[in-house]
Amino acid sequence: MLKNIISNKYFKLFTNIYILSSTLFIIWILFIDTNSFIFHQQLNSEIDQLINQKKELETKIKNDIKLIEDLQNIDNYEAFARENYYMKKENEEIYIIEHKDSLKN
Repeated sequence: MLKNIISNKYFKLFTNIYILSSTLFIIWILFIDTNSFIFHQQLNSEIDQLINQKKELETKIKNDIKLIEDLQNIDNYEAFARENYYMKKENEEIYIIEHKDSLKN
């Protein structure tokens, strides 16, 4: 029985020192090492998230720059203050009209 196992081609293949060391090396590189493949995949996904966040922030910066340029004009500045902060001039009344479909439940 033992002789059959030793003469088996798979046993010889898996007991080969080169195959054994190569297998251990691959397992080490993929899972155990501090610079493992799994760690690199996590870093790559984090890099992708940061690139997407950078694009969103660049878009917001462009919008803010456009808003700042628009607010350089005093009429636009006044309109912005009236619409967003409900500011008013002296001796002036403001009526806020809200429609049913614009109210939050």
